[in-house]
Amino acid sequence: MATSERPALDAHLLSSAIADTEWRRVEVVEETGSTNADLTSRAAAGEDIGGAVLLAEYQSAGRGRHGRSWSAPARSQISMSVAVATEGVPPVGWGWLPLLTGLVVSQTVRDLGVDAGLKWPNDVLVGDGKLAGILAEVSAQVVVIGLGLNVSFDETERPDPNAVSLSMLGHHADRNELVSSLLQGLSARLAHWRAAAGADADLAADYRNASTTIGTQVRAVLPGDSEIVGLATGIDDAGRLLIDDAGTTVTVSAGDITHLRQA
Repeated sequence: MATSERPALDAHLLSSAIADTEWRRVEVVEETGSTNADLTSRAAAGEDIGGAVLLAEYQSAGRGRHGRSWSAPARSQISMSVAVATEGVPPVGWGWLPLLTGLVVSQTVRDLGVDAGLKWPNDVLVGDGKLAGILAEVSAQVVVIGLGLNVSFDETERPDPNAVSLSMLGHHADRNELVSSLLQGLSARLAHWRAAAGADADLAADYRNASTTIGTQVRAVLPGDSEIVGLATGIDDAGRLLIDDAGTTVTVSAGDITHLRQA
């Protein structure tokens, strides 16, 4: 599909739709290397970016965890980063932010009739297909959360053989409406997260219910290719994965692992 056949994002429309949320400015650029890199660079330069939203119609250097590249045709994704101010929430609670974001993404697409689940720590899956990914990075007292949601590419355009888009699943969604829903959902969840200074009871319960990881045999690959293999039994209060390894519970944070696979 040509870029001209895919409607553009409308920053003014989006700003109006989220006027009552915590997001204080929305910016849409035609192309950039990475929206996450752009926001973290601004924070590093001393700019107050809390509440900022940056969307790109095309990312030439989109990144996943551990620097893995990710790129898709222009206007075929939602490529968005948001800056979450963390005042009042201790660092132990920040680990829930990518999980919270994944939950909002999964609930938003489930409202479209898509049976999406959450693979800890950062993927939204439909079956074995990756529909969305999340990347969180800390910069000063702000956490920049990037998300890429596949909307309209087809099988010939997908950037990875495991990727799947809403259109491939038979859902032809309006990206402006999706972004509005995502930002509204994020703002609502973040309000409860701040009030609880971390994961509130509803967030923890909703995430665990949507998880496709809990209750499965997993292999956590650590730097240096060492492994932890066992049953994923839960998520702790800091958003870390609990693995029963031969009767011993091992706690793994997202930053500890290179890959998480089914065993």
